[in-house]
Amino acid sequence: MAGGWAMAPILICSAVALAIVLERCWTLRRKSVLPPGLSQEVREWAQSDQLDPEHIEKLSNGSPLGELLAAALAVRNRPRELIKERIEDTGRHVVHRMERYLNTLGTIALIGPLLGLFGTVIGLIRMFMQVMVGGMADPTKMAGGIGEALICTAAGLTVAIPAYVLHRYFRSKVAGYCVDMERQATLLLDDLTMSATPAATPRPRRAPVASGKAQV
Repeated sequence: MAGGWAMAPILICSAVALAIVLERCWTLRRKSVLPPGLSQEVREWAQSDQLDPEHIEKLSNGSPLGELLAAALAVRNRPRELIKERIEDTGRHVVHRMERYLNTLGTIALIGPLLGLFGTVIGLIRMFMQVMVGGMADPTKMAGGIGEALICTAAGLTVAIPAYVLHRYFRSKVAGYCVDMERQATLLLDDLTMSATPAATPRPRRAPVASGKAQV
């Protein structure tokens, strides 16, 4: 209340930022995005050909990594380029979902100091207006305006700094997950390509053609 009505948008931004941080911390857990041992298990399934549509759908709904691997398994009998294209398309959707709400968190980190500056300006305007009306006789009125300005500035920075740090943290975390998922998808792609390529059979050697002239 001491910061004036300009504190209202800052408090709203802080509540939204806190909700986003808690939701992303839960969603972006490593065991939730990259279940341990899943890639090796899927590769063994693919090699033993123990796959069916229901199995693939269950894998796709389990985790982001599972969705990426399931996309490759769904077209496992197609050429390598088509499988790779399907993995890339699915990967873009997976990354988009992992980065959900991060743009909002980055926006809060950007506008937090601006909201604090806005409250500072409002507080200074109030202070000077009171000085114009009542003069310098009441220092408490000036102190109230200065206090309102400083409280808004501090509140805006208090919201913006953690929001910016956590925004960068989640971005780097998603980037690391993308690298790991790309590596696991490449291993599965290599296995599918090798299993689909028939073994090369040696070509029979042609018998030498007998010369029509007898050697003397």
